[in-house]
Amino acid sequence: MKLPSFRLDGKKAIITGAGRGIGRALAIGFSLAGAEVILCSRTESELNQVKSDIEDLGGTASVYQMDVTNTTELKATVERIFSDHHQVDILINNAGMNIRSKANDVTEEEWIKIMDTNVKSAFMMSQAVGAKMQEQVNGGSILSVSSVAGHVALKTGVVYAASKAAMIQMTKVLAYEWGSHGVRVNSIGPWYFETPLTKHLLEDEEYLNEILAVTPLKRVGQVEELVGPALFLSSDAGSYVTGQTLFVDGGMTINGF
Repeated sequence: MKLPSFRLDGKKAIITGAGRGIGRALAIGFSLAGAEVILCSRTESELNQVKSDIEDLGGTASVYQMDVTNTTELKATVERIFSDHHQVDILINNAGMNIRSKANDVTEEEWIKIMDTNVKSAFMMSQAVGAKMQEQVNGGSILSVSSVAGHVALKTGVVYAASKAAMIQMTKVLAYEWGSHGVRVNSIGPWYFETPLTKHLLEDEEYLNEILAVTPLKRVGQVEELVGPALFLSSDAGSYVTGQTLFVDGGMTINGF
């Protein structure tokens, strides 16, 4: 018996929101696992820094600046990526954002901005890249970064929660439709991790204690701890897994929420 491989040698992986936080960690982790990473986000300077970090570690990366909420720009960039690289084996939908408003205070502009960034972009990227993957001999793997907020009620804001729940259901339907074409579709659902977007929240001792009180492991996550779950679902080690959301949450969702 040969053990399944978590290696990504010879694979090409697109990662959106790759300039910082979770996206940066996944880009570096996937590169260390052997993948050629294709870095996408709006901020080219951040992408260039990640590219430099990857190359310093002996990896290969390329940069594509784009706004994932602009569908025309997104589709054109995907076409350019496939023209340049000919094949993409993995797509990581990581681009996301939040505006923490209570339900009574949510504006239409906030709803559109969060939904466009979190859900529409993930679907449009999946559709554009997935269509190409379905034509490839070896299919491909799509992984979206959702959240425990898509599964349980939290103080993260109703629109953010709705967007992440939509991603979880989208994952199931795409997996169902594309499985026969060799395309696997999964998602991961993080709890609190230390990122530039959560830094100010985690510096609030009262808020941090509320988080730790419902987390069996009694700590927040480090972004590097998302690399293993993402590798499992994206690599041959997870070759018979599709339509699933893996919660990477320190045990938070087992508490009966």
